[in-house]
Amino acid sequence: MTDRPSVLFVCVHNAGRSQMAAGFLTALAGGAVDVLSAGSIPADQINPAAVEAMAEVGIDIAAEQPKILTEDAVKESDVVITMGCGDECPYFPGKRYEDWVLEDPAGQGIEAVRPIRDEIKSRVERLLAELVPAPTLNSKAQS
Repeated sequence: MTDRPSVLFVCVHNAGRSQMAAGFLTALAGGAVDVLSAGSIPADQINPAAVEAMAEVGIDIAAEQPKILTEDAVKESDVVITMGCGDECPYFPGKRYEDWVLEDPAGQGIEAVRPIRDEIKSRVERLLAELVPAPTLNSKAQS
């Protein structure tokens, strides 16, 4: 473990919401946060509409692959965020758990995915502000 906070984003397929959230946090945190994502039943590939929506805002998640949720991933994380999909995560005392209720982008076109993407970005920005004080973020981004 590092001295950086660690966040795990979880949704069923790890193909849309959790991947977009991980992409935003990775881009915005500038290395100040360790970012993981996983799913209880991972899909074969990332949702193409999620990839396209993130590319529109300059974040490339095309090379990501859905990953299986493991107990170790939960143990390694300070914050575990499920994405409104009712996932049951292993519970460990001392962890922060949140459920972000978000529409599922699976099977939807880019027009429907954009507002989901934008809501995820807003939530990630709030989370980041809570986890990492602004002066720390600014100095990490400049190094």
